[in-house]
Amino acid sequence: MKIIDFKNLGGYRFFLRFENGETKEVDLKNLISQKVELNALDSARIDEEWGCLEFKDGLVDIEPKTLYKFCNRQGDEKFIQ
Repeated sequence: MKIIDFKNLGGYRFFLRFENGETKEVDLKNLISQKVELNALDSARIDEEWGCLEFKDGLVDIEPKTLYKFCNRQGDEKFIQ
């Protein structure tokens, strides 16, 4: 399942739209803050081929499956990198 659209809502909060039509609002701080600083959040983009959410020109990417699970179990330790 790919990410087809997103919007940064401020800070680490994102709106995500998945290809199955589901939308999620999620705080990604626990997932990405160690690798993506606040000032790098504006580098977010979608990799068209893989449907990943990328930051820093692709140096950091999050697999859509991981994002979907994180959205549905936010705070679950096994999804925090």
